[in-house]
Amino acid sequence: MEFPQFYVVKQNFPDRRIADIPAEAMRQLTEADFASRLKPGGKVAIGVGSRGIAHLSTIVRAVVDYWKSNGAHPFIFPAMGSHGAATAEGQADVLAHYGIHEATMGCPVISALEVVSLGKTAEGIEAFLDKRAYDSDGVMLVGRIKWHTDFTGKIESGLYKMMAIGLGKFAGAQQYHTFGYKIGLEAVIRSVGRQVLKSGKILGGLAILEDANHNTAQLTAVPVEDMERRDEELQALVKSWMGRIPVRELDILIIDEIGKNISGAGMDTKVINRSINCHYNPLPDAPQIHRIFLRDLSDLTYNNGVGLGMADIVTDRLVNRIDWKPTHINSLTASTPAAIRTPIHFPTDRECLERIWPTVGKFSVQDVTFGWMRNTMELGLFAFSSNLLDEIRANPMLEIVAGPVDLTFDATGNLVDLKKLAAEGVGTTV
Repeated sequence: MEFPQFYVVKQNFPDRRIADIPAEAMRQLTEADFASRLKPGGKVAIGVGSRGIAHLSTIVRAVVDYWKSNGAHPFIFPAMGSHGAATAEGQADVLAHYGIHEATMGCPVISALEVVSLGKTAEGIEAFLDKRAYDSDGVMLVGRIKWHTDFTGKIESGLYKMMAIGLGKFAGAQQYHTFGYKIGLEAVIRSVGRQVLKSGKILGGLAILEDANHNTAQLTAVPVEDMERRDEELQALVKSWMGRIPVRELDILIIDEIGKNISGAGMDTKVINRSINCHYNPLPDAPQIHRIFLRDLSDLTYNNGVGLGMADIVTDRLVNRIDWKPTHINSLTASTPAAIRTPIHFPTDRECLERIWPTVGKFSVQDVTFGWMRNTMELGLFAFSSNLLDEIRANPMLEIVAGPVDLTFDATGNLVDLKKLAAEGVGTTV
């Protein structure tokens, strides 16, 4: 079968990267004077999440160094709900894979699931806090502000969500998502977050904002009294930087990998325009994507397959890699069972593409519009079928770096690497 030829395209976003991340983190924390909020020689608990944040270990080490330079005794604890298969060992392992362990951080990393109840909110939601964090003299959060994959609101993923859900460990995550199903996750995050603040244990946080190139673009020290307001403001800012798939419509989107390190939903629902409950194209301002072919899992997802249910077709190798225990725990805790339904699957990339293209309402594969990306976090490099050339040329943010090139498969029937396709196609005529 002759697939259309492809053009490899670079999407040029504004580069907002911070030149010296440790220096900027130290400046932010010093100017916010967090140290004055802790008694001399006090023990500070630093909560760190589980997402694939750029330079996370560098940022966390800078926070540790700040506290140590002010005479405090910091320790790190995982603030990640049900991730890491909802075990203390699994959550410590997640942090270690991001380079966060005692040897690199210069302080203890303490992972445990025991929590302390902080009472109930007006909605009847019991709030929890990691016990070792509660026993400290103060808690500081290090987390990224970004849009959430399950809902839209003024507060989505950020310091407030980490405080509300991440600090509550597995005990909190279970009931928070149950209430979220009833009253909405934003309402739960605000309600539980306010209850946690009443404990008096939270010092504030260091908010991380990334640009569309997945660079660390802004670090903002957020005092506890400003957390809710600043979370809203920073959420609006980072949404304005969001990268998108740069065409109006695709018959088939090929995605190399999904993973918890890429998105809480495995792949970013607001990029692929598909809800966590697998509704097609719910967002009017996002590209229309009719079929998704998912090739594999990220190595950093620890075989958690959350998100595969949003695809229309996947490979056998992806299905065979899934560790269903953490996948089930994560999905059922989040009340998103549709996200782990197993799509139809075949042994090779070629067979998957040959089986799925006739379902898009086209009689010739040459008329099918294809897009190909590595994952939903890396939006700087795509390959698009040649029938999209006019739209590509009309977009000033796009630069054709190779093409036209044939969609090539290796001896096993699987696609060559996207970057390799780009390299092989350099110098061809556009």
